[in-house]
Amino acid sequence: MTTHEQYTAAFWDERYGSSERIWSGEPNAVLVAEVADLAPGTALDVGSGEGGDAIWLAARGWRVTAVDVSGVALERVAARAAAEGLGERVTTRAVDLFADDLPGGFDLVTMHFMQLPGAERPRLYRAVAGAVAPGGTLLIVGHDPEGMPPEAEHHHPPDMFATAEQLVGELGDAIAGWTVEVAERRGRDAVQPDGRPRFLYDAVLRVRRPGRMGPSRA
Repeated sequence: MTTHEQYTAAFWDERYGSSERIWSGEPNAVLVAEVADLAPGTALDVGSGEGGDAIWLAARGWRVTAVDVSGVALERVAARAAAEGLGERVTTRAVDLFADDLPGGFDLVTMHFMQLPGAERPRLYRAVAGAVAPGGTLLIVGHDPEGMPPEAEHHHPPDMFATAEQLVGELGDAIAGWTVEVAERRGRDAVQPDGRPRFLYDAVLRVRRPGRMGPSRA
C-alpha cells in the first residue's frame, strides 16, 4: 500500500465499516486544554473522524464544520450530533485534503493526529492555515518524533512525524505575521493497542492570525 492510499475514502470507509466504532468518542485532550476558554465562534475540524472533537466544540456553542475523507465517518458525526441535539450546530462535508479545496473563514481551525507525508506536509498545512479567518486560531496537534515506538513505523514512516518547531518552519510565509502562542513538545500518558502503558509526546502548535478580533481567551 502506498502512503497516499492511506488517505483515500476507500481506505477509511473500509476501516470505519469494519467496526461499530474505532475511536473513543472523547475530545482530544489538547483541544480541551487549548480551546476551553476561547469564546465560541465558527470552527473547522479537519480530519474529524467520528466526531469526538466536533461534538465537544458544538456542545460548547461553536458552529462546527466537520470534514473528513470518509463518508462513513461523517455519517457517524451527523448521527451523533442529531442524537445529542446538536444537529443545527454541526455540518459535515466530505473533503479529500489531497484533491479538494477546504472551506474558509473560520474563527478556529483544528487538526489532530492527521499524520501527513513529509514531502506533502508543508503544502497541505498551508492550505489548512488558509482556512483561518482574520483574528482566528489555528491548532495543529500531531505525534512528536521523540519517543515514538518502533512499531509506529508500520503505519507511518518516520518522516510523517514532526516537532512543533518544524511545523512552524514548514508553514513558513503562510503564517507570516501571525502570533505563535504555543509551539511545544507536550508529554502524556497513553495506552498502546495491546494495553501496555506508554509515555508519548505531542507536537502542539497554536497560532493566531492577525486581523479583526476573533474568539479570545477569557
